[in-house]
Amino acid sequence: MTADRLKLALFGLHRGSSVDADTIVRRARLAEEAGFEALWVGDHIALPRGGGDSAEQPRLEALVALTYLAAVTTRVRLGVGVLVLPQRQPVLLAKQLTSIDVLSRGRLTVGIGVGYVEPELRALGTTLADRSARTDEFLAAMRCLWGEAEPAFTGRHVSFADVMQRPLPAQRPHPPIVVGGHSPAAYRRAVRVANGWYGWQLDVEETRRTVVELRETARRLERPPELGELEITITPPAAVDVETALRYADAGVHRLALQPETMDGTAIDELIATVGDALVGRLG
Repeated sequence: MTADRLKLALFGLHRGSSVDADTIVRRARLAEEAGFEALWVGDHIALPRGGGDSAEQPRLEALVALTYLAAVTTRVRLGVGVLVLPQRQPVLLAKQLTSIDVLSRGRLTVGIGVGYVEPELRALGTTLADRSARTDEFLAAMRCLWGEAEPAFTGRHVSFADVMQRPLPAQRPHPPIVVGGHSPAAYRRAVRVANGWYGWQLDVEETRRTVVELRETARRLERPPELGELEITITPPAAVDVETALRYADAGVHRLALQPETMDGTAIDELIATVGDALVGRLG
């Protein structure tokens, strides 16, 4: 990966001070004007009190946030990093994602993961024990709805026949799929069925080791050629300067999804301004 191909995304417009309707619009448009390639949001629906990720901080639901962002922007791509797939109903989710892709004129990227917050998974009808199997099955069901002329699917958790969904996604056969997760199972899932992989809060050396492991997994499993190169997106654990961004690019990263040190106050405004001035012009 060369520096002139490194993409820069903004992560976090679904949280904290950005949940105000006027504020999220202003920040989304500023980020688009600054030259960010994409706006990414996360996905938590019901977090436990006292956990590592503050349940009290306001968060917009990911798909609602992306729909709103699609309506107030025109060029910037829109991504979710990542949907907790096993706690979503896949037939409904396929329709929701298609609708966003159509209304955004093909700007959607869909990140998926198995989840890790047991109370949240349990509240939404699944468990740690079956989350991986549900993820694989649900993704296969959605790809069937998106890609088959006469979709029919039989699984343990979802089955359907004699139904169809229209319109189809603007991006064919479907929006790019990105797998999140730092486990061998996530690496295998990314290599076998996805367009990309997403790493959360990895420094440069952790990223370098992970990219090597992903490439080895791709060779071992013979990644399907029609999927092309596995696109790597990383959210760094701290602010990055041009030199650090170049090191990520050298490690094999295609996109940095940057987040502020806090989602409260004006930190994200400062990140948009700083990155627009210092990074986008030199790297984007």
